[in-house]
Amino acid sequence: MHFERYFMKIEEPSLKRYLNQVDLSADLIVAGGGLSGVCSAITAARQGAKVVLVQDRPVLGGNSSSEVRLWILGATSHMGNNNRWAREGGVVDELLVENTFRNPEGNPVILDMILLDKVIQEPNIQLLLNTAIYDIEKKDQDTIESIQAFCSQNSTSYRLSAPLFCDATGDGIVGFLSGAAFRMGAEHKEEFNEGMAPTEEYGELLGHSLYFYSKDTGKPVKFIPPSFALTDITQIPRFRNFNANEFGCKLWWVEFGGRLDTVHDTEKIKWELWKVVYGVWNYIKNSGQFPEAENLTLEWVGTIPGKRESRRFEGDYMMTQHDLVEQRSHKDAIAFGGWSIDLHPADGVFSERPGCNQWHSKGIFQIPYRSIYSKNITNLFLAGRIISVSHVTFGATRVMATCGYIGQAAGMAAAMCIQGQLQPRDLLTGENLQKFQQNLMREGQHIPEFSLSDDQDLALQAILTASSEYQLKGFERVDLWKSLVVPSAQMFPLKAGILPVFSVHIHALDDTELKVELRMSSKKGNFTPDVTLAEENIPIKKGKQVVDISFDVEIEADDYVYLMFGGNSDAEIGCTEQRLSGILSLFNSKNKAVSNNGKQVPPEGTGVDEFEFWCPQRRPNGQNFAIAVSEKQRVYGVENLLNGIDRPVSQPNAWVAEINDPQPAVNLTWETPQVIKKIDLWFDSDFDHPMESVLMTHPENVMPFCVRDYVVKNDAGDTIFEQKNNYQTRNQILFEKGVLTKNLTIELQHPSGNIPAALFAVRCYADQNNIIW
Repeated sequence: MHFERYFMKIEEPSLKRYLNQVDLSADLIVAGGGLSGVCSAITAARQGAKVVLVQDRPVLGGNSSSEVRLWILGATSHMGNNNRWAREGGVVDELLVENTFRNPEGNPVILDMILLDKVIQEPNIQLLLNTAIYDIEKKDQDTIESIQAFCSQNSTSYRLSAPLFCDATGDGIVGFLSGAAFRMGAEHKEEFNEGMAPTEEYGELLGHSLYFYSKDTGKPVKFIPPSFALTDITQIPRFRNFNANEFGCKLWWVEFGGRLDTVHDTEKIKWELWKVVYGVWNYIKNSGQFPEAENLTLEWVGTIPGKRESRRFEGDYMMTQHDLVEQRSHKDAIAFGGWSIDLHPADGVFSERPGCNQWHSKGIFQIPYRSIYSKNITNLFLAGRIISVSHVTFGATRVMATCGYIGQAAGMAAAMCIQGQLQPRDLLTGENLQKFQQNLMREGQHIPEFSLSDDQDLALQAILTASSEYQLKGFERVDLWKSLVVPSAQMFPLKAGILPVFSVHIHALDDTELKVELRMSSKKGNFTPDVTLAEENIPIKKGKQVVDISFDVEIEADDYVYLMFGGNSDAEIGCTEQRLSGILSLFNSKNKAVSNNGKQVPPEGTGVDEFEFWCPQRRPNGQNFAIAVSEKQRVYGVENLLNGIDRPVSQPNAWVAEINDPQPAVNLTWETPQVIKKIDLWFDSDFDHPMESVLMTHPENVMPFCVRDYVVKNDAGDTIFEQKNNYQTRNQILFEKGVLTKNLTIELQHPSGNIPAALFAVRCYADQNNIIW
């Protein structure tokens, strides 16, 4: 009898039955659960908006998920460009830092788990997985009313209604169905005067990629290919590039589909990629060219391809190549990008051309708000790769960390529109834009050329002091020697005025000459050392010595300068294990992964700059050089905690304690008692480290500059909060009832004996509400 509840009552035959129908309403419907959709949904939800996040796959993450397995990257570009401290902030940073802490091995399944965990922890998000959007309803010609979606797992059709929608689907299904203006394929060079606009021969679309993973079983493994596997590996012009050690997205150039419809031909493209992948594995296993592959098995092959390009939707502004290369300023800037203009031949893996055509800007570029909403559908935000950009610009804005950063801006905009009963375009009017930008920066969204000035921050009304301040005097301790065979440089943040004398520890293996240059960047906030202030050739004798280098040079504003040494195989430079926030050594070396050949020399007419690449080394390398400066530089003052910039830009922007300070502390004092309900602390999680999410491993799971342990005390000296084993950039400390105090003291511990405690910002609020309106 207990089985009866599983059986329907016998009914008369009917002509048609209907699916289970569920109607859901929210403040915001986010379509697409890739990184941009996840960041958009989390951002909006944390600002109080009710969000439905609808994803047509069983996991979140899109191209970064275990279904595709591409690493998350953005402006840092594998540390292979001149964009220093350029990892994206806010939720993107939170996710990457969390993944690096919990998953430094780069297991894509663990990343799936982390993304799911972050989303379901938000009570304002309702997540629908395996749910594909197939139709929309409109209130009028310009307004979406609801979307229809179907879940294959529970055989349920959903009607999702909201005043606002965010399309983060990659192919732009919501925008397409709603009639939003879009483009597909490259613009002609004449339309935007873009020197990098591709020819018809090169092709107008980037293709899809599909990856595989291999595994060593410890015993010989045979492989019998399927009937559809590519049999003639020489059809792939670069077939000699394959080897038994590379797998996953290191084979990003296994690409196809740029000559097809990258929306509707995706299944056809997938089969062609399967043909290639199984053909490649057959070649590795059975050609006899790779004896080291004898024990390898094919552990995983992607079942859906990772898409690069399809539709791009039109906003009120369309970004072009000029915005990137010229680093144009926009008063409505809400995010930044910094990946190269990375275009691929449409024939992909079957092309005789190189797999990509990457050209870098001299620094990061702004992304304007006018490019992230539809110009003709009034309640539609655009997030991820479908934003309003030309095909050329798309080559730089399409990468996932940039897409997630854009998603955060869309999520914040949606939350503000809900609170103010506005439409997306309304945020450009009156004081709305400034409030929008301030809200973003408060949540960790760095916007180049902007800084946070928060009227609600009680810290700005306090007297701020510190137990000590690190006085930059360079590095005198020599822990190891490194060859100068590669041109090398040390960055120094210096104060305006006459520059100090530099004392450099050099070990000459023979009598030689040391070529030295002093440079800085032509654009404030850039890290491309393209202006030579002085240069000198210094004769040195064989042996270890300290060489004093004095340039009669004055700089007009506080900025970074670069002390640079020409390549010299007869010289070694002293290095130290001491590290400091906002200071790096650099090398004029090559990085094939991002088309960095030491110097960018673009073809004539491309409209791209020529310049050198000076990049740091990944830890455990990348030690600073043992170079002292004759005058101490006060670049780590406690006032940096209130300057509204939470990463190094043209100065470190951090307070740093002296390394010999036994109890580093920051103190805030008010004239009258304050009720504190929230404290925001921003630590140094090393924005220069790219934190690739999968495949690549990382030398540590907590960034070495990050303060792990600290306590917060009130005016009675009582501990009101204690943190152990911190690893995140942002720490939000919430007090439900509020703390009444005239004084707050934040006591920190140094991360290590070689790295002093550092803090970028401390902010205090009288309530826990994050948003200004």
